[in-house]
Amino acid sequence: MTATTERAVRFGLSLPNRAVLFGVPAELLLQTAERAEASGVFDSVWVGDNFVAKPRLEAIVTLAALAGRTRRLRLGTICLASFPQRQPLQLAIQWASLDVLSGGRTILAVCIGAGAGLGPLYAREWQAMGVPSGERAPRMEEGIELLRRFWGPSPVTYEGRFYRFEDVEALPKPVQERIPIIIAVNPSKNVDVALEERAMRRVARLADGWQTDGTPPDMFRERWTRIREYAAEYGRAQEVTDASLHLMVNIDDDARRARRELVNFLNHYYGEGHISAEKLESWLAFGPPSAVVDKIGQFIEAGCTTPVLRFTSPDQLGQLERCVNEVLPAFKDVAAVAG
Repeated sequence: MTATTERAVRFGLSLPNRAVLFGVPAELLLQTAERAEASGVFDSVWVGDNFVAKPRLEAIVTLAALAGRTRRLRLGTICLASFPQRQPLQLAIQWASLDVLSGGRTILAVCIGAGAGLGPLYAREWQAMGVPSGERAPRMEEGIELLRRFWGPSPVTYEGRFYRFEDVEALPKPVQERIPIIIAVNPSKNVDVALEERAMRRVARLADGWQTDGTPPDMFRERWTRIREYAAEYGRAQEVTDASLHLMVNIDDDARRARRELVNFLNHYYGEGHISAEKLESWLAFGPPSAVVDKIGQFIEAGCTTPVLRFTSPDQLGQLERCVNEVLPAFKDVAAVAG
């Protein structure tokens, strides 16, 4: 397989930490991470995030548990949708503590979260957290700037639109000299052109990488190319180097059965009818191993450096075993894992 990405491909595992509300034991998630690490083919493990609209095991707490059960896997969020709702000083201390406990293995992927206009569940969450939905993007930008300052060597004095600090030092400091901060964003194809460019430029200007999902391979390639071009404009071509994709996977020799289980799992996870048919087409990799290999390969060819796979089945360990033995060997020539 020929990959157009300039970096070796690193595979991530996304754990369904919301599924504990639907009968999947929390211990199973931890065991799945342990098995993924033991396989030697996964580089990272990721968990999702929301407070109220889509409740689940809280992301940072879950990653702390995973830090204690693994030794090599990097630990990330996919993505921290509550980021604009979190107080930056508290988050800086919490995340730095996680980085220390894990030996410097964290990746922080953030986003602006779903807006109140998407439905009453989201509107109630923003109201409950005391944050106006319309402030999501500027709060994310200010929050990223503050995290970088709090994780730096000097006390922070800062006056912004939302936060004010005077001579505050956040301790402990992270183990990593620079924690990777990734921005997750996936504008719909019908979004205003100026708004889409603003979102892509935000990644290029502030982040170390881009995260997305439910994006067709051609659109993935086009957007990632633009992000890299914008990064070069800002003199950040060497900093913006990672493109991660969240992909829903169900491996089954019977493709119809695989799709049925996958869609049923997602309907429980996100709510019936929450995911459009168009997004499903790009978000799903299902059926025999060859079909899953082909779907993943399309995104690697489009420039994806970190495919993050979520198994959409109660049988997390069985899916993991088939993936390790029947899917990921197809990518051995382009894949790399952490040492």
